[in-house]
Amino acid sequence: MAMQVSPFPNRFAAGLHAVGWALILPCFWFLDRLIAVCMSTTLEQTQRLEQECYLYPLKVLFGSICFFVLFLATAPLALLGFLIWAPLQACRRPFAYHRETPSSPERETNRGFELVGKATFGFATANLCLLPDCLARFNNLGHTQRRAAAIGHRIVQGVSRPNIRIFVDSPSSCGTISTSNSLLTTANSTYGAMGNQANPPVTDCSDVNSVGGEVPIPNSGSYAFNTPGDDTEESSTESPTPLVNTNQNSNQQDRTGHRSAPRVLRSQGLGQGDDVPWEVSSLFPANVDILCLEEVFDKRAAQKLTDALRPLYGHILYDVGVYAFQPPSRCSSFKFFNSGLFLASRFPVMEAQYHCFPNSRGEDALAAKGLLSAKVLIGQNQKGKKVVGYFNCTHLHAPEGEGEIRCDQLNMVTKWIAEFQAASKQPDEVVVFDVLCGDFNFDNCSPDDVREQNHSLFEDYRDPCRAGPGKEKPWVIGTLMEQPTMYEEDVRTPENLQRTLETEEVRKQFISPPVAAPGCPLVYPEPGQPWIGRRIDYILYRESSVANHCRTEIEEFTYVTQLAGLTDHIPVGLRLNVIMDSLTNEDLSTEEE
Repeated sequence: MAMQVSPFPNRFAAGLHAVGWALILPCFWFLDRLIAVCMSTTLEQTQRLEQECYLYPLKVLFGSICFFVLFLATAPLALLGFLIWAPLQACRRPFAYHRETPSSPERETNRGFELVGKATFGFATANLCLLPDCLARFNNLGHTQRRAAAIGHRIVQGVSRPNIRIFVDSPSSCGTISTSNSLLTTANSTYGAMGNQANPPVTDCSDVNSVGGEVPIPNSGSYAFNTPGDDTEESSTESPTPLVNTNQNSNQQDRTGHRSAPRVLRSQGLGQGDDVPWEVSSLFPANVDILCLEEVFDKRAAQKLTDALRPLYGHILYDVGVYAFQPPSRCSSFKFFNSGLFLASRFPVMEAQYHCFPNSRGEDALAAKGLLSAKVLIGQNQKGKKVVGYFNCTHLHAPEGEGEIRCDQLNMVTKWIAEFQAASKQPDEVVVFDVLCGDFNFDNCSPDDVREQNHSLFEDYRDPCRAGPGKEKPWVIGTLMEQPTMYEEDVRTPENLQRTLETEEVRKQFISPPVAAPGCPLVYPEPGQPWIGRRIDYILYRESSVANHCRTEIEEFTYVTQLAGLTDHIPVGLRLNVIMDSLTNEDLSTEEE
């Protein structure tokens, strides 16, 4: 049965909710502007110095007075709207669902994977910090609506390119393709940049046009590559085979006018005894099948992202979470914001479930952080059984030094995922992937995070970047950036951030360092170990819950720099190969039991 689009049980409740929110929004917006006008990002401060602008104090003074008067004038209407809006949250489903009618059946019901016995699935996650503008500025990020439009456009630009991989036979020929010798002309314009404007975007995007061109979008084209070691079964001389993703559709899009540079794999980890091919890319991985975004708290920003992504992702869960007062057993305190989770999938969502963490404290208790679990339909196998996948995304407690809360939340995540899969799995279904991703707000190198690093979750789900508790693999890169230096020249553009991440001595200036345990001096890194920094954005996968005749292999892990200047996190991507053993297909029903 298809999922309901509206989060409300009927149109009357949805209409009443819309009226209540319309009464609240003007007051909320004026309060947002009142605070935002008094706070500047470091980028705005630099621009004012370059322009020798001395009228800013007057702008702050008169802007504050104006927005404060308007805030007071609209407060009575907001109170009335709140009295309508708050009670309706009791009957609201904790997410809205956007479903786009596919232009062709192949976009959703992929065919051919049961014949070749192999499928590939791409996943990506990113924390976007799309809070109301006044709150985003505490993280040195502003202009939430403009950033949302720019982020949506950049994701589409990266994901919609063809998945072309170049392999090099000789290790001696490895290197990094610089901007000058890449196959695409690049522009180094950034969000909020003054003066030179970016080149016209590769694809058309109404959301970017609607902001009057104030958010230039660079055409990124810098790639890194190395030899893939022993992974030679996908040589560029081989003819492509049909897989479960939509590579073929993206290639068709490229033939209709899109021009994209070929994708080049970086696999230095293979030369270090590691089995994980990886790269630092200035573009999002091509053909990401499921995208998980965190901190999409602002409703208008969520709508901009939905409008930008829906041509590629026909199934989107947004506005995930609960609001207002909730039963004490479900959530703690009053919820001003939703969970911030946002899920975009190329595959139809069969079932979805959300749980709110009941143990949040401090400022985190204002948001309905929790877990979103979804079951997606991939297609059917030769026996007529449905091929499905499970995808889970979460955002854990943020404040440092409160590891016991995060550990409790990890316990809840493990329990809720098990319950959801037990309740939703059907006898006529074959599970081919089980993925958990999100912003965990702890890393695998900080002494202050030892409790979380040893959690049993990592015995169940595999972390491609983790060598063990408290120890990362040598090629790993931190994903949390230092907010004060986000707009420095070395990290301001996707290409510059890519080069910075690839150089250990440079990246340590811009990636957040580990957190020391209370009362103990920090010694990092240990002698002979690389400097990694805080990696708090994770993509994990589990093999024990997939069908017995399926084997999972990592095709590549990606650090993405395409959102440079738009967020304080570095997005990550993971592509999994699922190999189906045809010999056991005959006994599939027996194995599933």
